[in-house]
Amino acid sequence: MERQQLITYLDNYLQINEIKDYGPQGLQVETDNNEIQKIALAVDVSPAILNAAAAWDADMLLVHHGIFWGKQQPIAGALGERVRLMMRHGINLYASHLSLDAHTEIGNNAVLAEMFGLEEIEWWFAPMGTALGVVGNVRPVKLKTLAKQVNKHLDTTSQVLDCGEEVVFRLAILSGAGADQVLAAKELGADTYLTGETSHAHYWQAADYGMNVIFAGHYATETVGVKALGSHLEQQFGVETRFFDFPTQM
Repeated sequence: MERQQLITYLDNYLQINEIKDYGPQGLQVETDNNEIQKIALAVDVSPAILNAAAAWDADMLLVHHGIFWGKQQPIAGALGERVRLMMRHGINLYASHLSLDAHTEIGNNAVLAEMFGLEEIEWWFAPMGTALGVVGNVRPVKLKTLAKQVNKHLDTTSQVLDCGEEVVFRLAILSGAGADQVLAAKELGADTYLTGETSHAHYWQAADYGMNVIFAGHYATETVGVKALGSHLEQQFGVETRFFDFPTQM
């Protein structure tokens, strides 16, 4: 299919122009390759990922974390290397950050909600005006059992803070960097909170508020959205997609 046809569809489906973000999203690098048949999927952009995508003859790399954030940057150094690789191999780059966290069908948090059986879902945490996280009731499950399910489904090794009750009834989810939202999750009635990365400073929030927190990894919690989007594009347009797994252990 023609690149512009795909870009127009993605921009509309993901509401790229409506959802504010920390940098420009959507098509970030346009090459002279106008025909899109093979779409590589990844969480991030790196030379290793680009080389793997090129070996597969990808026409586009669709990622969660693109290469442009905040102020304009010179296309030099590490950034320049990435752009040169894309140009050399004809790989167009499309990024969907907060729009992929927030999407109600194939977004990271929507997929995680379905994965772990949330019911009566509410959306929360809107740092740029659009709610990204989900919270809902779950069938009662022991925290240890839920943590094992998270590890299995996301192929990760979670860090669990068991500072609350043994049985989980209401679960809040926020993919990626959400460790500082423990109190907000508590105020939504959650007894357990699933998010991505953490640090030493966040232990005491869980302890102080009596919350269970499952830190499953920033990377692991954000693999599900691009995979779901890839499946959607395969069904919609018959393109071929492949997820390139480059875990950061973070």
